[in-house]
Amino acid sequence: MSFLKKYSSIILTFVSVVLYFLFAYTIERTEFNKLLFLWISLFTCYFALLRDKELSFAYLAGIAVLFRFVFFFATPNLSQDFYRFTWDGRMILEGLNPYLSLPQTFIEQNNYPVNQAKELYEGMGTLNGSHYTNYPPVNQLCFLITALFAKNSIFGSVVVMRVLIILADIGILYFGKKLLERLQLPVKNIFLYILNPFVIIELTGNLHFEPVMLFFLVWSIYTLHKQKWFLAAILLACSVSVKLIPLLFLPLFFQWFVKNDFSLLKGLKKLAFFYGTVVLTIILLFLPFYSPELISNYTNSVGLWFKNFEFNASFYYLAREIGYLFRGYNEIAIIGKIIPILTVCFLLILTFFKKNKSTKQLTVSMLFALSFYYFLTTTMHPWYIATLLILSVFTQYRYAVLWSLVVILSYQAYANSPWKENLWLITLEYIILYTYFIWEVFIKKKTHSKLSGKNCYEKEKESGFKTTVQI
Repeated sequence: MSFLKKYSSIILTFVSVVLYFLFAYTIERTEFNKLLFLWISLFTCYFALLRDKELSFAYLAGIAVLFRFVFFFATPNLSQDFYRFTWDGRMILEGLNPYLSLPQTFIEQNNYPVNQAKELYEGMGTLNGSHYTNYPPVNQLCFLITALFAKNSIFGSVVVMRVLIILADIGILYFGKKLLERLQLPVKNIFLYILNPFVIIELTGNLHFEPVMLFFLVWSIYTLHKQKWFLAAILLACSVSVKLIPLLFLPLFFQWFVKNDFSLLKGLKKLAFFYGTVVLTIILLFLPFYSPELISNYTNSVGLWFKNFEFNASFYYLAREIGYLFRGYNEIAIIGKIIPILTVCFLLILTFFKKNKSTKQLTVSMLFALSFYYFLTTTMHPWYIATLLILSVFTQYRYAVLWSLVVILSYQAYANSPWKENLWLITLEYIILYTYFIWEVFIKKKTHSKLSGKNCYEKEKESGFKTTVQI
């Protein structure tokens, strides 16, 4: 056995650590060429590590944590959202409601309600500072914990947030493995998410709180699989109270309760109990922040994502160009209202016309539902893909892994001053994604259906982890 083959995993691990270090401490998001090189290099190491069948689960889990700790003392270099997170947490610590005021208003009045207010406002930027916060209460709890431990240091806040996110990812690893075992799927599938450079850089590195949301979501699905409806509902509500996106999945539980029960009436009662528990838990979590202005401020802030903001979109950009062609101006206000309607219609189709009676079927429907919404949305920030990644772990579909690779093309926008998207690169991103998506979901599926006596999951189980990570 050659030296390289014998020690390839150690070499790949060392090279990855070096690359992550360079990414964390030497790069700016304006340096797109350098960014692209490091990104592709890290994904090359990632795929090589996943394909090594000799590596143990413990080794892969260990290096996943190691790679995250490379970023431990790094200031996020691809996002400035952490400044607003710190602002909100310190506002709560001072007894102020972050949902009721704008950072911009305080600064304009020379009123500094929190420590380092000027630095935080300059860091978050005027666009962020001129809008009400849209982060739900459990997310705000994370910000408060950060403020409790680091109320005088922005760097300290970064470290505390990173600890919370790493702990959440470890929780995902734990419950994800247990769920895969119960579904009789390869447990190493979890490393499609845990080892993914996109996840490590965008979430641990740049402090997006998707891991906390996904921790509660995976735990909820695992608990639901064990037939513990009440706890699953509470955990799902906690997930929604970190990021709102899991609300999209609520209709998909219909068949799980109704079709899995011999009595329609009994199933509907269970479903109503489940939905009621989710809604009541969310209300209780929001209750400490309640005021007459809360609902108005919060809905207006969330609505901006549909009617004002646009980034890295696909079908929306096509619709926008058609609007320019026929109307002569941007139709985002109209298109932004149509997208939720189309998403709801697609959700209803999945709810009533696709089988969602098993956990495998349910996660596939979740994956397709969220994918449909992201394909249409006006704003597709890279870190949104994390939810697709974790859902894909429990299915046979891998297009989310490919998307996590090619999404880096969207960051070319920040190489321009002021930032401006290169629509040719955005087009390339989605051509690659949709080509693979069509092949995997429609063409490959037909090929697999011709295999006599064996479905896709049986093939994966038989052939092992190598098949599950191929792209």
